[in-house]
Amino acid sequence: MSGAKMTLPVRSSLVALLQRESAPWAEDGERVMDPIYELLRGPVLWITFLVFSMGMIVRLAILYRLSKERDGVFYNHVDMKWGLRSIGHWLVPLGTRSLRSQPLFSIATYIFHVCLFAVPLFLLAHSTLWNESFGVSLWSLPDRLADFLTILMIGAATFLFARRLVRSEVRILSAPWDYVLLILAVLPFLTGFLAYHQVGPYRLMLVLHILSGEILLIIIPFTMLGHFILFFFTRAFIGFEMGARRGARPW
Repeated sequence: MSGAKMTLPVRSSLVALLQRESAPWAEDGERVMDPIYELLRGPVLWITFLVFSMGMIVRLAILYRLSKERDGVFYNHVDMKWGLRSIGHWLVPLGTRSLRSQPLFSIATYIFHVCLFAVPLFLLAHSTLWNESFGVSLWSLPDRLADFLTILMIGAATFLFARRLVRSEVRILSAPWDYVLLILAVLPFLTGFLAYHQVGPYRLMLVLHILSGEILLIIIPFTMLGHFILFFFTRAFIGFEMGARRGARPW
C-alpha cells in the first residue's frame, strides 16, 4: 500500500478509519500530518486529561475553601434531601419555574448540555480510543443516533449564539469570550461530523477534530464551561439554603 494511492470507502465507520491512520499518506505534501496525529493522540491526549482533571480538582478545592471562609453558615444547614431535590428538578427539562418561563431557551440549553456530554463520551470511535488508551470500555451510541445528536447540538448552539446577538438584554451581558466559548464547544462536533462523512480533506478534519476537542477539555476548568461539574454543587447549596434553612422550594 506504500506505493499505491489510498482511497477511502464512500461510507465506513470512524473506528475503521481510525485504524488506518498508521498507513502512509499518498501524497508527500500530506505526510507531515502523520506525526501531528500521533502526537495529538498520544502525549498531548495524556497532557489534556491531566490538565483537565487537575484543573477541576484545584478549582473545586479553591471554591470549597472560599465557601468555608465566606459562607460557612451554609454548612450548618446541609440537608441531602433538599440538595438532591434541587439538583433533580434542574436536571429535568422544564422542571423549574424559571425554565418554564423560557421554554425555547431551556430546551435548547438542555439539548446543548446533554449532547455536549453524551456524544463525546459514548461515541463508538471514542469508546474504542478509551479502551486503547485507558483500558476503559463504555457502552456506545449507534452511529445514526450519534449523527442525530451531533446535528441537534450544532443546532442548539447556533440558537444560543444567535440569541446572544439578537436579545438586547442578553447581548449587553455577553463578552466576546462568551461567543468564542460557544464556537470552541461546537468545533469538535462539526469537524468530527465532517470527518466521519468525509466532507472536505478527511485527515485535516480528523486532526482539527482531535485538536479542538483537546483544547476544549483543557479550558473547561478555567472557564464558565466548568459549570457542567460545578452545577451540582451550586444547586445543592441552593437547596440547602432555600429548602433546609428557609423552607422554600428553590425550583
